Amino acid sequence: MQIFDLASANLLSPMVLFFGLGLIAALLRSDLGLPEQISKFLALYLLMSIGFRGGAEVAHHGFSSLLVLTMMAGVLLSATVPIIAYIILRRICGLDSVDAAAVAGHYGSISAVTFLAVTGALTQLSIPFDGWLVAVAAAMETPAIFTALMIAHGRSGDHASSERSVFREIALHGSIVMLVGAFVIGAISGNSGMTMLKPFVSDLFPGLLCLFLLDLGLVAGRWLTRGWSELSPATTAFGLVMPLIGAALASVVAMALGLSSGSAAVLITLTASASYIAAPAAMRLALPRANPAIALTLSLGITFPFNLIVGIPLYIALATHLTK
Repeated sequence: MQIFDLASANLLSPMVLFFGLGLIAALLRSDLGLPEQISKFLALYLLMSIGFRGGAEVAHHGFSSLLVLTMMAGVLLSATVPIIAYIILRRICGLDSVDAAAVAGHYGSISAVTFLAVTGALTQLSIPFDGWLVAVAAAMETPAIFTALMIAHGRSGDHASSERSVFREIALHGSIVMLVGAFVIGAISGNSGMTMLKPFVSDLFPGLLCLFLLDLGLVAGRWLTRGWSELSPATTAFGLVMPLIGAALASVVAMALGLSSGSAAVLITLTASASYIAAPAAMRLALPRANPAIALTLSLGITFPFNLIVGIPLYIALATHLTK
C-alpha cells in the first residue's frame, strides 16, 4: 500500500475524524466537552485494554530474546533523543536551558495515546505487530525524563526536588501503574483471562478510543489558542521536525533488530511521539521554573496532531519499505 493510500485511510478513520471534530470545536470556541471524570475513565480504560492485551500476547507466545533486545533498544532511544532535542532547542530555537531541558524530556518520553493510535491503525490495515511492544512502550516512558533532568541540573543547578522524589513521581504515575499493572495481569491470566475480558478490553476499544480522541482534540485546540504566542517560528518548526528525527533513529534500530513491518512501525512511532501525561507531571515537580505552555503546546498542540494525521501513515509506509 502506498503512503498516500495509507494517509487517506488514516485521515478517513473514525478516530482521526473524531480528533478533528474536537480540534475544530475548540478552535471555534464551542462549549462541547466531556466531564473530567469521564476523561479520566477513558484514559484508564485504554491503558488497561492495551496493557492487558499485550500481557496476554506475551503469555501466549512467551518471552523472547527479541523482546528483551527491543526493550533495551527502546530505553536507549528514549535516553538519547532528549540530548538531540536539547541541542536543537538551545542552538537553533534559542530557548533557555531550563525550558529546553523540559521540552526535550517531553520528546524523549513517549505518548501512550499515540501508541494506541498506531496499533489501532495497524489493526485497521490488517498489519500484524507483536503485542509485547506494550512492555517496550512502558520502558520508554521514563529514561528521557531522567536525561532531561540531568541536563537541566547540570546546566542550571536547579535542584528543586530530589532525584528520589522525581523517580517516585514518575514510577507511580497513574498511567504507568495502569499500563504496567494491566500488562502483568494479562501475562498472568493468559488466554483464559483474554477470553473472559474480550468483550470489554477488545470489542469496546474502537468506540471508546474515538470518544477519548474527541476529548484530546478539544484539549489540543485549547492549548493551541492559549500557548501559540509562546512559540517562535523556529520552536514551532521543532514540533514538526523532531518527530522525523526520532523516526529516523528508530528506523535504523528496527532494521538492526529485524522487526516485522508492524512492530517496526510501532517502535518508530513511539520514538517519534512526545509525552503530554507523564513528562508534564515530572517536570512540574522537578523543574518548576520551566514554562509548561511551551512544552504542552508543542507536544499536544503540534506534534500529536502531526503524528496522528501525517506521521503514522508515514511511519507505517517507512517500516513496510524497510522490512521488505
